[in-house]
Amino acid sequence: MDRYGLNGLLGLLRAENPDQNTVAIGSDLNILGLDMSEKSIDVKLSKTFPSPWIETSRSEVEPQFTVPEYFKVDSLSKVEDKLTLFTDETLFYIFYTRTKDVLQELSARELMNRNWRYHKELQVWLTKDSNTEPIQQSPQSERGLYIFFDPHNWEKVRKEFILYYQAIMST
Repeated sequence: MDRYGLNGLLGLLRAENPDQNTVAIGSDLNILGLDMSEKSIDVKLSKTFPSPWIETSRSEVEPQFTVPEYFKVDSLSKVEDKLTLFTDETLFYIFYTRTKDVLQELSARELMNRNWRYHKELQVWLTKDSNTEPIQQSPQSERGLYIFFDPHNWEKVRKEFILYYQAIMST
């Protein structure tokens, strides 16, 4: 128990090893360049002393590098222009995977330009079958063959369906 008390501290102060002596006594902060006088009591230490290794700090060193030529692009084409080149399946992929993103809205807009409509209740995309014409049942609905995009099986399915106009998303 004596080695943790005052007798232990006395033995550490009398030690031959200067490193142990420095740990026990400590270092004078004025030697390290810190102003510890009474007038600097209100100044935060972190504002005046950034690092004890400031001489060897590499924060000012700017690394040597070159930017490859293919990174130096003058202007990128707009995403909207590229979406017209994609297939329907690619647009569906963007729509279902980029939720709450501008790309989701842009892909939905392009699908609508291609006569696809989003059914709000079923939450699927559908379009009229080009081989048949739907029959008007009432001012609010029509019956006909429609092509649905099934996002779970990732396929287009042809079905006979009664479409209520208020159930599809308008442009």
